[in-house]
Amino acid sequence: MALLNFRRKEAPAPQVSGETVEAFLEGYSIEVMPRTAEKVEDFRELLPKGTRVYIAHIDGTPIEDMVATAKRINAEGFKVMPHFPARIIKDKATLADWIARYQGEADVRQALLLGGGVSTPHGDFDNSMQLIETGLFDGFERLHVAGHPEGNKDIDPDGSDRNVMEALRWKQAFSERTDAKMAMATQFCFEAKPVIDWVNRLNAEGIKLPVHIGVAGPAKLQTLIKFAIACGVGPSLKVLQKRAMDVTKLLLPYEPNDFVAELAAHKAANPDFGIAAVHFFPLGGIKTNATWAIEHGGKSAVPAAKN
Repeated sequence: MALLNFRRKEAPAPQVSGETVEAFLEGYSIEVMPRTAEKVEDFRELLPKGTRVYIAHIDGTPIEDMVATAKRINAEGFKVMPHFPARIIKDKATLADWIARYQGEADVRQALLLGGGVSTPHGDFDNSMQLIETGLFDGFERLHVAGHPEGNKDIDPDGSDRNVMEALRWKQAFSERTDAKMAMATQFCFEAKPVIDWVNRLNAEGIKLPVHIGVAGPAKLQTLIKFAIACGVGPSLKVLQKRAMDVTKLLLPYEPNDFVAELAAHKAANPDFGIAAVHFFPLGGIKTNATWAIEHGGKSAVPAAKN
């Protein structure tokens, strides 16, 4: 039986079976951008058939590029879930146009709704709840919303999570009156215990949305620290900072072995635990991330037939 070790200085290293990690990685999703997708000749050579592929919409990316990427990935046989960042959408007419393009040209039926990474709204929308309230997503098969295990200073500048939790309660209530399947895709983190505590708290608060936990894929340590700071990763950033102080590890690529193994073990021991899937941020490259997933029990891709 293959064993995946994760190490802690303060305790003997537990061992997590490969089968446990494999079960945890079942049905994982991954995030791309148009410019990163362009570097992949054929996603069918990297990802398991039917993988959900999120398409991140970064401020300044033309909607034409987003739709073209969605069309291409959908044609290769994957479930496409584009981002709809509220703060970069000018108005309801713009939102309606985006949805019409996605549905008409790329057969999109899933969406991730989020506030977006800009501090000042470009138009009428400030948060994902306003997008939902337009009614324009009625008829979508699946709607995901953003989750922040370590808080979100854009929403709660005082460092609390009061507004975040209020928004999640609103979304939970909406999920109970919509036909769309809903879940929460989270920011990536690097430490398992705070994530476990947060998911348990959601359950205690009556928030039952399935959690798709964000995992940073293998990457250079410097790259991860840069993205983590830019994305507002909270206290778990110390895991990377501590690693950066270890000269023996400084030049080695970071891999999410410990984080994934600990969460997988907790899920195996607590089947009702709220994490339902893994969502990868391939910060070190899509191919690198896909290879890591396969090596740790994820399903292999089925290469497309060559003409």
